[in-house]
Amino acid sequence: MSRVYNFSAGPAALPEAVLERARNEMLDYAGVGMSVMEMSHRSAAFIDIASRAETDLRELLAIPDDYKVLFLQGGATAQFAAVPLNLCAADSAAAYVDSGYWSGKAIAEAGRFCRATVAASSKDSGHTSVPPRSEWSLPKDASYLHITPNETIGGVAYDGIPEVDGLQLVADYSSSILAAPLDVSRFGVIYAGAQKNIGPAGLTLVIVRGDLLGRARKDTPASLDWTIAAEADSMYNTPPTFAWYLAGLVFRWLKDLGGLEAMAEINRRKAATLYGAIDASNFYASPVAKANRSWMNVPFTLADPALDKSFLDEAETRGLTNLKGHRSVGGMRASLYNAVSQEAVDALVAFMHDFERKHA
Repeated sequence: MSRVYNFSAGPAALPEAVLERARNEMLDYAGVGMSVMEMSHRSAAFIDIASRAETDLRELLAIPDDYKVLFLQGGATAQFAAVPLNLCAADSAAAYVDSGYWSGKAIAEAGRFCRATVAASSKDSGHTSVPPRSEWSLPKDASYLHITPNETIGGVAYDGIPEVDGLQLVADYSSSILAAPLDVSRFGVIYAGAQKNIGPAGLTLVIVRGDLLGRARKDTPASLDWTIAAEADSMYNTPPTFAWYLAGLVFRWLKDLGGLEAMAEINRRKAATLYGAIDASNFYASPVAKANRSWMNVPFTLADPALDKSFLDEAETRGLTNLKGHRSVGGMRASLYNAVSQEAVDALVAFMHDFERKHA
């Protein structure tokens, strides 16, 4: 069996070393005579798995001691509701920067639970850039400011952590966490769905500063209350045990690689390879402002959209999969998450050159 080059936006590629280790431990984890999928989340074996995963993640991200790390369910989508429920009263304001599809989803959901105000938006420009910081209007009474540092669908990324005038900064890092070092101390809350750079779908990571716990309104569902989750060590109900275990293997893979500094350099080279090929061509184009190009999600278009289907079909025959752009924007999208190798990117670029020579 040969593996394809998987450019899916999520669920996404996992490191082969992680998959191989999981395969080897599938029937008998650490001599306990059963799979991780079969063991109790209260067992000593799984408590050890969970503890090591958190320890490794804290080391990778240099998470300060006063932050809680939660391994939850429900995806980032559940956190769209959990954030306002945990951080503000029903009649209070929260500020959001609208930089694309997923920040729009977060704004719409928050509006069900608080006065969600849009501090800035790039909608008028088709969400091809991040709204300039000079144009943001931050309400002084806002409980927090929410940003989406990397828009998975539009391929738009912030070029740094913004200054937010003393507001609590909350960020959905689903598609860029662990891609490079990150100063967690700049945020009140970071959350991320796992299915990009953390592990398989089914797990959600929440990193929350301790002093922000205990603020959830009384009608917050227990399963969305961060304080309840923290007090139960993320085991208020049965957690997604196998996804948690695989995330721990990914964390160790990153540490063995040299940590997030090493991963960032690998990701920089991959992105530079693909963007370089796009920019050197009159056949391909990137719709995103150069200052806000994502390393993780690279959308691009063909000069003749009528060739899109041929491009995708021929790519599939070369083992290059999941390159179709999101239905809301069309075109192509290559997601270059941590587990996507330089070899995969080189193969994609070689195919793009071949396709251009045939069809330009």
